Amino acid sequence: MAVLQNIRKRTTVLILIIGLALFAFVISGVFTSSNFGGEKVGSSVAEINGNEISIDEFRQKVETASRRMGPTVSSMQLTNQVWEREVRNTILGEQFEELGIGIEQDQIIDFLKTTGYAQNPEFQNENGIFDPNRFKQTVADWKANNPAQYDVWLQTEEEIIQLAKEQTYFNLVKAGVGATLKEGELDYKLANEKMDIKYVRVPYTAIPDSTITVTKSEISDYVSKHKEEFKQEPARDLQYVYFEESPSEADDAAVKEEITALLDDTVEYNAQTDRNDTIKGFRNTTNMVAFLDRYSDTKFDTIYKAKKNLPPSIADTLMTLNVGEIYGPYKEGGSYKISKMMDRQPNGSVKASHILLTYEGATRANPEIKRTKEEAEAKAKELLKEAKKSGVVFSELARDNSDGPSAPNGGDLGYFQEGVMVPKFNDFAFNNSVGSIGLVETEFGFHVIKVDDKEDIVQLATLSREIVPSEETINTLFTDATKFEMETIDDNSAFSDIAKKNEYTVRPVNKLKELDENLPGLGVQRNIVQWAFNGDTEVGDIKRFNINNGYAVVQLTGSYDEGLMSAEDASPTVLPIIRKERKAATIIAANKGKSMDAIAKDNNSTVSTASALTVKSPTIPGAGNEPAVVGTAYGMNQGETSDLIEGNTGVFKIEIVKRTEAPKLDNYSTYANTLKSNAANSVNTAVYNALKEAAEIKDKRATFY
Repeated sequence: MAVLQNIRKRTTVLILIIGLALFAFVISGVFTSSNFGGEKVGSSVAEINGNEISIDEFRQKVETASRRMGPTVSSMQLTNQVWEREVRNTILGEQFEELGIGIEQDQIIDFLKTTGYAQNPEFQNENGIFDPNRFKQTVADWKANNPAQYDVWLQTEEEIIQLAKEQTYFNLVKAGVGATLKEGELDYKLANEKMDIKYVRVPYTAIPDSTITVTKSEISDYVSKHKEEFKQEPARDLQYVYFEESPSEADDAAVKEEITALLDDTVEYNAQTDRNDTIKGFRNTTNMVAFLDRYSDTKFDTIYKAKKNLPPSIADTLMTLNVGEIYGPYKEGGSYKISKMMDRQPNGSVKASHILLTYEGATRANPEIKRTKEEAEAKAKELLKEAKKSGVVFSELARDNSDGPSAPNGGDLGYFQEGVMVPKFNDFAFNNSVGSIGLVETEFGFHVIKVDDKEDIVQLATLSREIVPSEETINTLFTDATKFEMETIDDNSAFSDIAKKNEYTVRPVNKLKELDENLPGLGVQRNIVQWAFNGDTEVGDIKRFNINNGYAVVQLTGSYDEGLMSAEDASPTVLPIIRKERKAATIIAANKGKSMDAIAKDNNSTVSTASALTVKSPTIPGAGNEPAVVGTAYGMNQGETSDLIEGNTGVFKIEIVKRTEAPKLDNYSTYANTLKSNAANSVNTAVYNALKEAAEIKDKRATFY
């Protein structure tokens, strides 16, 4: 009591202390927002050429994009899409401002006419044509009566203005793109001047890789000389053990036992009536709908199905059941199931094709069709006679003559059940045998019908129970994951050994990037990526994460700073390059000054020929793509022999057997125009990529997402 009394006396002081602590926590959060490692950051998500992008505005745009895209796109995908758009808008916006590019309302309307926005029915007149006045009226109406729609439109309008400015900007650049007639002539010659050659090739595979020794320092020197090709982004390596929340063998057996117990009648004591009641089981219930509602994970599906619509693994078995018969329990789709044949309709589904001859005034008739009803009937009768002739392919008749939407498919209407088609069509299809061809009239016109196939359909009731992990299994999983986490934290160098001892699978993840979100085997796990890049997380650290359907115990195994790749990381790329250079030098030194025949003899090779080679298609039969070899040939005269040439697949020596000059043209404007068109088509991408590469971009997305 004395202790309690002292606590009561100090209540005010305790509240004050707690309040100050919370206040300090909140204030520290405001002024020391950290970038995983304590680095202070502002309220911008990016800085592009000195222009900051506000995180608040960025988040608002991500939310808007989320509403547009729906749940099919992950939050990080949305973030990246908005990021790319913001970077593009900022970089190009600087160009627009510098050039004074602006867009007026009339220009927006002109732009709208050429885009998909013009297809919005609200912007069209009664003839389905984009109407500027209707467009202005609709937007004004949104502003007055539908603020939410108007806000969406304002953002859309921003995008339209941006696109219109981009179009103007890139058109200015394209205006300066051209190609001279001389360039056109050269392009023509490169594609049409042909060379026949003799060649001998000593392939690089003639020298085993094992004979070429490449040191770590040589790889490092190569990387240093090719820095642009071996830039290293910040990256992390992980390894993890996944404890999946899946049913045990005992859980599987328990669910099977439960569903089996529901199959037959049982006796239960009813306390309200003080007597034993017989509970009808799945086999004998007289109210299948109520029974499945109460005892099954799936409701009673009253729809009749054909064999092809049943689970393939058991379709044959189910189709052989008589009405009232039971099959199961069987396992399918992660559940135990028992199926009962409720009803069967022999030939209950028909596959048919038809040729529709419609006429002016018929239901849904194409307005362009002007034939009369009498003319349609006469043509239908002619086609009926033709269709019944031996050897006539009905689908071809339908494709060439039918007015219906199924004409491109040869009139095929697929399978349908009783009551789907209009009555007269339905009656013919179901009352005639397979192969029958006849003529019926409906409100749509005259139909020449062919019955292609019939199949039985069945109605099944299925009692289903999902196989899920029990509470005991879930608790055991948590215990195992926690125990593994604790053991590995005590000795983080033994992560793999402890996993092996417990027969757990260790899965590595290499070169994880700061903005990645997908981990192989785990799916979207942004929280694990953030932990890996947190400044407080060190190589060797271990943490358990709660994830969908279980736990992942993760260890950080590697950390890579921004800069050049290490020799080890660059080795898979650099090693083959250096080996190839060494092999080429060895082959050239051993064969210098030799004739083609001598090279062939000394290297167990042959002198081969290749015809009609062009620079635009530099493939040598038997050797592959060899642009350096064909390019060298292009600069040689007929009868001339080359020095040794270092190619893609080996060292070559060639002789020009014949040169065939391209026929001279009166004018090379077509080729010049093609070059100009190709260059113009690449302007948008090439110009933006160049501007982006030259821009100074500070990406802070990982701080906030």
